[in-house]
Amino acid sequence: MKTLIVITGPTGVGKTELCLRVAESFHIPIVNADSRQIFAEIPIGTAAPTIEQQRRVRHYFVGNHHLNDYYSASMYEQDALEVIHSLFKEHDYALMAGGSMMYIDAVCNGIDDIPTVDEITRATMKRRLAEEGLPALVEELRRLDPEHWEFVDKNNPRRVVHALEICHMTGKTYTSFRKNEKKERPFHILKIGLNRPRPELYDRINNRVLEMISDGMIEEARRVYPLRGLNSLNTVGYKELFEYFDGNTNLDEAISKIQSNTRRYARKQLTWFKRDNTVNWFEPHQYEDILELVTMRQGL
Repeated sequence: MKTLIVITGPTGVGKTELCLRVAESFHIPIVNADSRQIFAEIPIGTAAPTIEQQRRVRHYFVGNHHLNDYYSASMYEQDALEVIHSLFKEHDYALMAGGSMMYIDAVCNGIDDIPTVDEITRATMKRRLAEEGLPALVEELRRLDPEHWEFVDKNNPRRVVHALEICHMTGKTYTSFRKNEKKERPFHILKIGLNRPRPELYDRINNRVLEMISDGMIEEARRVYPLRGLNSLNTVGYKELFEYFDGNTNLDEAISKIQSNTRRYARKQLTWFKRDNTVNWFEPHQYEDILELVTMRQGL
């Protein structure tokens, strides 16, 4: 049976170079699983694969959308599976790599068939978020779908608004569409998690933020600043620089916040991935051990 290799781990751990080496070893492309690297306008702040890296190995789902495009994990599931199935026609392996938990989970386990939100509902809820603010919408969600309200990230406007969109569009609760049933895939899935000692990971994150700033992230953030209300820019790095542009903080404080919030996000990623007991954990320097695991599993 064909095998999907999934390489994941926290931001800054060193996935990119290792994945390039694995892809080159098996002569296969990389199916990118990063929900922000899909946006063409923000390659620096999302640490998207460079032009040189994409010349070494073909990448899918890098810079293939724009900031104002609507794109969801369920759409990614459909698109990624289509690419993976096409790759299996020529290869025994496919490689998916990235750190977006929802994207990886969507491909490996499937995602609930949530109705697609129509443009009128989406525009209405976008306007209401701007006019009424997030707290009011969180309270509305508590009334309409208290079960989902219990665990939804109440500081994430995308999650709150999407649940309300479904409630208003269908007349049913968002919870009623969430079955959490795992979908069977017609291929093996081998998950490889990358990690490092925490102090080493934090140093890499701090240094990478400084490299992004040196590479032009501030200028990149200024270019997209007029679009700051888009959910696609509600992410670490841009939010802190937008506060700096607004005069609410100075540049040094903004950079420090980016580093701190990126470290916090890395901890969140690790907490999510550690729940999955099918992940095989390695450090990025264990390239040969990873190749051995892949070939050994294929022979089973």
